[in-house]
Amino acid sequence: MTAATENRTADVLDPVTVEVIRRRIVAIADEVDVNITRTAFSPYIYEYKDYAVGIVDASGDLISQCTAAMPVFVADVMRAAILDGLKLYGPDNLHDGDIIITNYAGTIGQHLNNVAMYTPVYAPKEPVLIGFMVVVMHWIDVGGRDIGSTSKFATDIFQEGIQFRTVKLRSRGEPVREMYRMIEHNTRFPVEMMGDINSQIGGCLMGRDELADLVGRYGVGTFRKALETIWDQSEAEARAAIRAIPDGTYSAEGILDDDGLHPESLPCKVTVIVDGDEMTIDLSEVAAEVNAPMNSGRSGGGETVSRLAFRYLLLPEGDANEGTFRPLKLNLPDGTIVSAKATAPMGSYNSALPTLIDLVIRALGPALPDRVAAAHFGTFSTLAFAGRRPDTGVLWQCHDSGFGGWGALSGQDGPGPFRTMCHGDTRMIPVEVHEASYPFMIEGYSLRTDSGGPGQFRGGLGLVRRYLMLAPCRMSTRFERTKCPPWGMNGGGEAEPGHVLIEAADGTTRSALKEAVMLKAGDRVRIHTGGGGGFGDPKLRDRDSVRTDLLRNYISPEAARTVYGFDEAAKLAES
Repeated sequence: MTAATENRTADVLDPVTVEVIRRRIVAIADEVDVNITRTAFSPYIYEYKDYAVGIVDASGDLISQCTAAMPVFVADVMRAAILDGLKLYGPDNLHDGDIIITNYAGTIGQHLNNVAMYTPVYAPKEPVLIGFMVVVMHWIDVGGRDIGSTSKFATDIFQEGIQFRTVKLRSRGEPVREMYRMIEHNTRFPVEMMGDINSQIGGCLMGRDELADLVGRYGVGTFRKALETIWDQSEAEARAAIRAIPDGTYSAEGILDDDGLHPESLPCKVTVIVDGDEMTIDLSEVAAEVNAPMNSGRSGGGETVSRLAFRYLLLPEGDANEGTFRPLKLNLPDGTIVSAKATAPMGSYNSALPTLIDLVIRALGPALPDRVAAAHFGTFSTLAFAGRRPDTGVLWQCHDSGFGGWGALSGQDGPGPFRTMCHGDTRMIPVEVHEASYPFMIEGYSLRTDSGGPGQFRGGLGLVRRYLMLAPCRMSTRFERTKCPPWGMNGGGEAEPGHVLIEAADGTTRSALKEAVMLKAGDRVRIHTGGGGGFGDPKLRDRDSVRTDLLRNYISPEAARTVYGFDEAAKLAES
């Protein structure tokens, strides 16, 4: 054996060490996730789980993320935050015990509620920067013109709240009191928000200590070699998945309903280029930036779309890290709805993302007919109530989003109801928590009959939820995909889109999609979420499956008879 061969062999870690480190870096993020759920103050964090935990290296490259992370926070937002900190402070001005925050739209590219918090991690007994522990969390209110900081009427970012452009919340372990005062006096809910922030701080510090302990156990050199091995393995897996797709240029088109302030639809075209073991996602023909709060920046918009679509389509299982995305390229000029300038309004930045992710997946349908699913319901179905409690006059806010159906695919009905592809494992806030916390009742909650797209394999179902208001309040809604309903694949039918119905106490009714309206005590609100598209000719659906769907009220007797050609529908309905 030559000297060069001996050196290369010494650089190769044994697979057991690599696997131990691989599993531990994910476990650290998961432990922090659990601790945040345990210690947060607002239901939006401890129930809905609107946050993500990640570990990045000293250059901002993703090491690991928690398995139940909110994907839109991990997908390049963490890297963008770290790179901005390194640019503004430099490594020499980042110290052990520092905690930095940023929600700057020019960095994060999302609404100002999404705040990235991170702390540097140093090797034990060595002045070596290993990386950063990052927690991105939705702060429940950061000022702005409307409660909750997301306003239908905002026309620039400055109407949506306060911005923190990479500033220290703690310096060398000591609180920066001026920053705490600034935060407390720029929110309508200081108690809840400071409780969530303390949970976020605790998560950063807990993860920092756990990661430093891991590095101390194996040494800096071994740890870094393990990371390189993990990244190389993930890259190899990603390149192999791309090579399985025929080379070519694939496109798909769709529309967004409108921006909430102007009636015009927003056309969007995406193109996917497969060349050997590399994939380029081209978003250059996505709708232009709008003068309404439906924009996102490059890191929190276009980068997020490309990374999430890539994962869902090619690598749905396994851990995500920087190596996963090395073969992925993005073509995205400035000035689109997902690469807007820093001053553009971004309160509803998330509205466009699920549809664009769906379009990237749809584009590859001809290349992967047995793997590409029909469209999911594709909208956050945002619903927010805010007002003052009738007994105390104290301000309250409840923010939630809907669960809907996902698309069917070859050999499988669509799953759901779940949240969108942007959400990951965020949970439904229990009815009991809502009713105990806010002045409304939830009178009904059920699956929505006929909402799933028909097909040989049926699309997943949406939901129906009915609220009774017990006090006056303001309601804001943000529903999408009514002009571009969730499409079917391979002959499958479209799903039903979602909508909101307001039933006033005086008996009048009105529908709502992107609205901000005042409600009175006694008014009712009915939420209908969309379903997922179907796959294949409905007439080919297995008769036993149609019968089961009918008995379970997933489909109506009329749909069973006219769409699926099920002659027994009337007889079963009578029985």
